Amino acid sequence: MPTLKKSPAAAALAEFSDFNLKMARGQMLLGKIKDEHVEIATADKEVVFREDKTTLYRYKPTAKRTLGIPVLVAYGQVGRYTMTDLQEDRSMLRNLLALGVDVYAVDWGSPTRSDRWLSFEDYVDVYLNDCIEFICREHGIPAINLLGICEGGVFSLCYAALYPDRIKNLILTITPVDFHQDQAEGRINHGLLNMWARGLSAEDVDALIEANGNLPGELMSHVFSQMTPAATLSKYNVGLLDTFDDEKKLLNFLRMEKWLADRPHHPGEAAKQLLINLYKNNELIRGEFELGGRKVDLADIRVPVLNVFAKDDHIIPPKTTQALRGAVGSRDYSEIGLDGGHVGVFVSGKSQGVLGKGIFDWLQKRDR
Repeated sequence: MPTLKKSPAAAALAEFSDFNLKMARGQMLLGKIKDEHVEIATADKEVVFREDKTTLYRYKPTAKRTLGIPVLVAYGQVGRYTMTDLQEDRSMLRNLLALGVDVYAVDWGSPTRSDRWLSFEDYVDVYLNDCIEFICREHGIPAINLLGICEGGVFSLCYAALYPDRIKNLILTITPVDFHQDQAEGRINHGLLNMWARGLSAEDVDALIEANGNLPGELMSHVFSQMTPAATLSKYNVGLLDTFDDEKKLLNFLRMEKWLADRPHHPGEAAKQLLINLYKNNELIRGEFELGGRKVDLADIRVPVLNVFAKDDHIIPPKTTQALRGAVGSRDYSEIGLDGGHVGVFVSGKSQGVLGKGIFDWLQKRDR
């Protein structure tokens, strides 16, 4: 018998009924979820060193050691390192551990107004340096592998240029180098953060920091959300609704939201250097950026360098990262371009078998 076609009214009623059922299922799922179900950064680790609000973690091994030199992961101040271990099946750190890498990670803590005067010098010359010195003493080695992410990659570049004897291999991921190359590819939705920062005068930045004592995490969350306004407006209705039929997808969504909501404040003096000296004046690529009276010359970096970028990164556009190739003094320079956006290269399902393995394979060839 031929299938009877529903009238428009009947089709609309059926769709409305399906929607209500989906909402009911979603409410039941949300009602069952507790805080412990959306914990992030749960890979087994121990505190091995502390200095002020900075904490150094060492991760417990999950496989036989395959590299002789440990890796220190350094995230920036604009977000938290916990993104690198969002959940068990979306974790760069767990992927490295499974390949036998000895992994450390530095957590800068939660800066407050009392940290107003902390600068890049403090984070590079004191906190990062002391973490690296600790690891070198623990292992009886002169140098480590340093893996910098985003602003943490800028810290790492500065450190490798100023302390070349302490770095064996340098890995950068989604790291800005030439802060004025954001429009090089002509993609109008890329580099809005760069344009926003360039639009601020030095007086604007001074007033912002003077009023708050730091760069508020809430402000940066708002800036990032306005870079993709359509996605921001739709994620709590369309995006969230799409997860209501799948508990795993819902938990993935909630863990990411938890990380996004936990954006720390950025210490004031370091924020001024980031916004004025780097984003506005582009001093790093020009060789004009100074820490403690010393110029950071990227040509002084002669150790092997691996530069990982996201092909569709609207926050750190690829060309701002790839500028490193012509700036470093190393003859051993490699790039890996990954599909996805700024955070997607770490947390998307597709990247899980690519990022960690790519870093490991590169390090293994240079591990002696």
